[in-house]
Amino acid sequence: MLHTKKVLTRMCVSLALLGSSYTQVQAAPAKAAPLSSQAKAALDKEFDAMIGNSGTKVPGLGVVVYKDGKKVYSKFAGRRKISSNPAWNQPVTPDTRFWGASISKEFTGYSIMQLVGQGKLKLDGEAGTYLGFKLRNPNYPNTPITVRMLLSHTSSIRDGNESYSLPPFYRLQSYFTPGYEYWDGGSHFAPQGQAPGAYFEYCNLNYGLLATIIEKVSGQRFDLYQKNHILKDLDMQADYVPANLGKAQFANLGSPYRWKNGAWVIQTDDFKGTQPPANCIRAHYPLVSSPVTWFNLKRYKPGNNATIFAPQGGLRVSYNELEHTLQMLLNKGRYNGRQVVKPELLQQMLTPQWRYNAATKNGDNYGGSIEAYGLSLYPLFGNGTSRPCKDYAIDLWGHTGEAYGMMTGVFLRPGTQDGFIYMLNGTAIDESSTAALGKYSGNTIWEEEVMNTVCKNFFAPPKK
Repeated sequence: MLHTKKVLTRMCVSLALLGSSYTQVQAAPAKAAPLSSQAKAALDKEFDAMIGNSGTKVPGLGVVVYKDGKKVYSKFAGRRKISSNPAWNQPVTPDTRFWGASISKEFTGYSIMQLVGQGKLKLDGEAGTYLGFKLRNPNYPNTPITVRMLLSHTSSIRDGNESYSLPPFYRLQSYFTPGYEYWDGGSHFAPQGQAPGAYFEYCNLNYGLLATIIEKVSGQRFDLYQKNHILKDLDMQADYVPANLGKAQFANLGSPYRWKNGAWVIQTDDFKGTQPPANCIRAHYPLVSSPVTWFNLKRYKPGNNATIFAPQGGLRVSYNELEHTLQMLLNKGRYNGRQVVKPELLQQMLTPQWRYNAATKNGDNYGGSIEAYGLSLYPLFGNGTSRPCKDYAIDLWGHTGEAYGMMTGVFLRPGTQDGFIYMLNGTAIDESSTAALGKYSGNTIWEEEVMNTVCKNFFAPPKK
């Protein structure tokens, strides 16, 4: 599952935090200064300590930190591929690419905002109008579901039975039309009391709908639109279809792992060194036990069902490429002389569309890890239950991702040119277990460890 971080057991952590009285030192912006060799060695040691085979350890990681718009630190450790064969026991490097998990949602959002900036879409336009089929919650038939609602997870659309990807042979309206095979009793709509535009619930299917809207408006297949626009603008060779990666990019593709029965077990992207034929993807079948089959994308008609590209989490992206994304965010939507997203639209992405209200319970805050949400991006509040740093009140905006053991993140510090990226490719314990709960926030232990290490070393006020 993609970004199902937020297990119910976290609620006890959240409630405890809300009732506690802790104090933090408000972090003030500090100018970039090169790390001393001693400081770098100490920081390297902290990240090296995360590599291992038990508890909170991970098989591989990479972290890159920017301050005042400049890269001030990077660390790569562990393995992207694990094998008894030395040729396949490969290290994590800056060129390593992984399944990005839910940071992929950012890129779907950037595409939407790009089309909005071109006047081809309206944020408050009705989604069904663009899709070409009726998309109304039957419990709220008079309330339009808008593009903005899909971006902010306030649409009242749900991942019914954890299903958010249809086989390519089906139209997307199969989820939302009574009598269709994947209607599933209307499980993809929220019940009464969770009205569109008012209630937040994180939903991967929202981004399958957005990707299909991109296809409808642009006339291009989702993955090709991304490659020809957003990814091209960011000088990225990333792809949603591993078969279409360049030869060098495919060679650098790593895998996510989970620790099972005394060994790291690969979870996906196990191609055993052989790249699939071009334009071929694995077609998954929800709600049935049919085997996964291969599908040639030449048979796909854009606008039918872009869930097949995993727009919610399937971008295979490298650390170097995520740096480009971070640079764009730190420079008001501009990268390498190109305005990827207009500044005013990026600002909308960085503006809360929903905030959790404990009194009205206007959404699921996932154990306190999501206190607000913008458009494909969300904040971590330094004084809240989502806080990234244990001892300092440091606010961040960005997105995390969790899928198949992957842990990913892209974050900027509002009002500065500070930020960081990370990708970890495995978890030794189940991310949904109580053992994965953070110690001082609603985030997972892995997220806490990475974010706290970065924030305390680079964004905390100077010691007096």
